[in-house]
Order: sequence, then structure tokens, then C-alpha cells
Amino acid sequence: MKEGSHYKKMESIKARCRSCGKELTGTSKVQSCGCPNQMMVVDDKIGAVDLGQVVMLNSYSSKKETILTHEDVQWQEERRQRKVRKLDFEVR
Repeated sequence: MKEGSHYKKMESIKARCRSCGKELTGTSKVQSCGCPNQMMVVDDKIGAVDLGQVVMLNSYSSKKETILTHEDVQWQEERRQRKVRKLDFEVR
């Protein structure tokens, strides 16, 4: 894709539980470390009994890609800022 995209390429989240040392990667299935802290990772969500015991190894990278050119994006921004004209009609 071209430069200046408004789409983000997302990598899967990785987290480590400090209690047991297990590393989990975010997928569409629920993953749990199995220790008393019960850290769980699903897609881009992380949960645990004590989030202070969870270390984020990576997060989403914001690599932007686009199919629109710079001129197209500028035209869209100008179009978005246009005002709506109100028309008054005479009722008979």
C-alpha cells in the first residue's frame, strides 16, 4: 500500500505473567496462564486478578498504509468542513 495510509496494521499483543513467567500472545481464542493470577489474553484484551503482575511485551504498532493520495486526503478534509445550506421554501 502507499504512504500516508489511514489504515493501521496491527500485530498481536504479547504479555508475560510475573507470577508464573508464562508469555501469552493474543489470538481469537481465550488463553490463560493457569496460575493464581489468572492472566487471560483474547485478541487485544488482557485481564488478570492483579494487573500489576502483568508485563506488556509489545502493543499495537501504528504502521500506516493508504490507498489514497495526499491530494485525495486533502480533498476529503475540505469536503468534510463544508457547511450545509438551509433552504427556505414558501408554503402555500
